[in-house]
Amino acid sequence: MAGHSNAYTLPQSEGQIDILIVDDQLDMLRSVQALLHINGYRVELATGGDDALVKLREEHFQVVLLDLKMPGMHGFDLLGHIRDLAPETDIIIVSAYAGFNYTQKGLRLGANDFIRKPYDPEEFLAAVRCGVERYQKKRLEKVAERSLSDSERIHRFIVNNSPDFIYMLDAHGNFSFLNDQAESLLGYKRHELLGQHFSKIIHPNNAADVHNYFSEQRTGIRAAQKIEMRLQVNPDNDQVACLANHELIVELNAVGIYKSNGHGNKQFSGTLGCARDISERKKNEARISFQAYHDVLTRLPNRILFDDRMQQAFAHARRSGIHFALLFIDLDRFKLINDTLGHVAGDVVLQQISERISNCLRAEDTLSRFGGDEFFLLLPGMTSRSGVAAVAEKILQEVRRPFQIDGHELYLSMSIGISMYPEAGQSREALLQSADIAMYHVKRDGKDGYCFYDSSMPDRSDYISVERDMRRGMEESQFQVFFQPRVNALNNRIIGMEALLRWQHPEHGLLYPEKFLQAAEDSKLIVPLGYWVLESVCKEIVRWQQRGLPAIRVSLNLSAVQFEEDDFIDRFIRTVQSYQIDPTTLDLEISEHALQQNQKNVAETLRALRAFGVAVTLDDFGRGNSSFAYLQNLPINTLKIDRSFVREINDRDSQAFIADGIAMLAKGMNLKLTAEGVENHHQLQYLRNLGCEEVQGYLYAEAVDAERMETLFNGRGKEGPHFTLH
Repeated sequence: MAGHSNAYTLPQSEGQIDILIVDDQLDMLRSVQALLHINGYRVELATGGDDALVKLREEHFQVVLLDLKMPGMHGFDLLGHIRDLAPETDIIIVSAYAGFNYTQKGLRLGANDFIRKPYDPEEFLAAVRCGVERYQKKRLEKVAERSLSDSERIHRFIVNNSPDFIYMLDAHGNFSFLNDQAESLLGYKRHELLGQHFSKIIHPNNAADVHNYFSEQRTGIRAAQKIEMRLQVNPDNDQVACLANHELIVELNAVGIYKSNGHGNKQFSGTLGCARDISERKKNEARISFQAYHDVLTRLPNRILFDDRMQQAFAHARRSGIHFALLFIDLDRFKLINDTLGHVAGDVVLQQISERISNCLRAEDTLSRFGGDEFFLLLPGMTSRSGVAAVAEKILQEVRRPFQIDGHELYLSMSIGISMYPEAGQSREALLQSADIAMYHVKRDGKDGYCFYDSSMPDRSDYISVERDMRRGMEESQFQVFFQPRVNALNNRIIGMEALLRWQHPEHGLLYPEKFLQAAEDSKLIVPLGYWVLESVCKEIVRWQQRGLPAIRVSLNLSAVQFEEDDFIDRFIRTVQSYQIDPTTLDLEISEHALQQNQKNVAETLRALRAFGVAVTLDDFGRGNSSFAYLQNLPINTLKIDRSFVREINDRDSQAFIADGIAMLAKGMNLKLTAEGVENHHQLQYLRNLGCEEVQGYLYAEAVDAERMETLFNGRGKEGPHFTLH
């Protein structure tokens, strides 16, 4: 039988690397899994803490990628369980929550690294590779720790293979022993330091007390423990990885050594110390700190850091009386770039814009990205509007220069709102709101410019908020089309329906048009919304026809803003024809107020649509001041009595109502008459007597979604869609 060798052999590094990803977002899990698979890792997924614990008990993982905020067990709690189950496993937190205290807590609880969402794939893979290396290093140390005996040879092996720099000094502070890490960490051969004074490797920036710690003479609890210091790396050795200025940051533990002098007294004979390289940890802490206060994409200060700089500006201004300016910068038509070229190109645009604006600024200025295409700029020490205006104009000129993105030449512009302290506000919130209002006025006046806030400007902050929410709502499909039946006033049969836009707001619930219609028109978001409503209505008509429902007319509301689009008529007709819908089943409703905004353009558009075959209803009639002669020249089929005039009809008053005059006008112009907002039998009977042919209102039904509307039709039996009033 072969003899046993006394030489110790380190374990071979593992082949297949097993990684566990813990995140409650399935799309996130799959994308990360795909990225890691491509790079040769085997990946398991866990959608929550409990699922992760089951997998950790069943098999071993080298690295765990852990999200913090998940339903059920929080990431911090799971982190503790992982440390108990698999102490050697390397844990990397992958989270969008990057507050400094938040991430520091994770590191204290045992995490090894932190990656902030959204992340760069290359940085992410580099962090995973570092995690694997840390795991393998710990495994090597663990195996060595379990396998080595207490012999002197084994002790020396441990010391020389320790990742830490271990040294001994004599009573005069000269090196009497160093382990092998002296070369790998500091770039010195052992013989180059032995006999040399320790000050040779102490960084010159360290204070005098650091020298005392390194040559510690104390023992027990008073000895140096976990003292951070800088050591000087050999400047002639360029093979050693270190921080700038040839420095190595270490955590030092040192203790004084005493020997008996033969007279029963102990005499100081030197120092035993252990210095652990924490340069990587300090880099990680610096990176985490940077991510906590900066935007990942542009590397500009984020909202947290910007707020801190604003507090400093307020404090300085109140002490010195020197004013400052706040600029709200919004990129014009940025959504178009994302929609046409993609979000990657959009990110490149934001990075280049950030660089161009930064080149226009002083060192003391602060440019911050709050998200999307919105930037805030703080200009401290600005006492005149002319100086601020010069900065704004310089920024606009820089942004107007063409951008080269993926072979495309882009011409961009910005809208800048400016608020000055203290005229535009004496608090952070007031200045931000004032700049926001001023920026809105630039948008209203055609974009590509700047504007100073003035107290005469109306407070449009709520309006602006609605506009931004609407953009997000369109992207996230929060809008819906509801339908309200239009009923024959004599026999209660359903002869049509009106398509009504509703907004399922994530915070405010179901919103009606009066809450957002004006903002949609002023921002011209009503144009894409209007086309979306037309598409939705056409799809429902086709679906209802395929299910055998009776063909009835559907009315849609149009805005005068839509008529300003050069291709509105062609696009409307093409859309209807693409669904092979009979245009006579559509009824377009336009308000009297909309007619007065652009009478000629609206009239020409309506004539073209009437020629195509659709009917036209004048909505909200009586609330404007259209002349009788003008109405005679419009291609209108029907007058609709506004709900405010229907509400006036009651059984307690015998006087004539405005509805009477509208009915007489409709009869004189040979137009059909309809009314909305009918809520009781008395109103219905009164309108019947006026000759009103169609009505709609809560007396019959409220507006409902398409599925409930279909149910309403199907529930009427052989007699067809009708209502029975009691």
